[in-house]
Amino acid sequence: MMPLAFAGVGEDVIIRKVGGKPEVKKHLENLGFVAGGSVKVISETAGNLIVNVKEARIAISKEMAAKIMV
Repeated sequence: MMPLAFAGVGEDVIIRKVGGKPEVKKHLENLGFVAGGSVKVISETAGNLIVNVKEARIAISKEMAAKIMV
């Protein structure tokens, strides 16, 4: 298991666990980051990640990506 922040560009990964404070977990789950879900890293720009989650592209910070274990 590793944080999403360490996944390579173009890599398809499965979310194992979402960490952080309850409000952060809820926010990430609302965006589609749920355990068992699939995520693909599209690009990395200025310390942020662009990812594909449930047919949507979402930009998240490295700090948030570190809370998502894949």
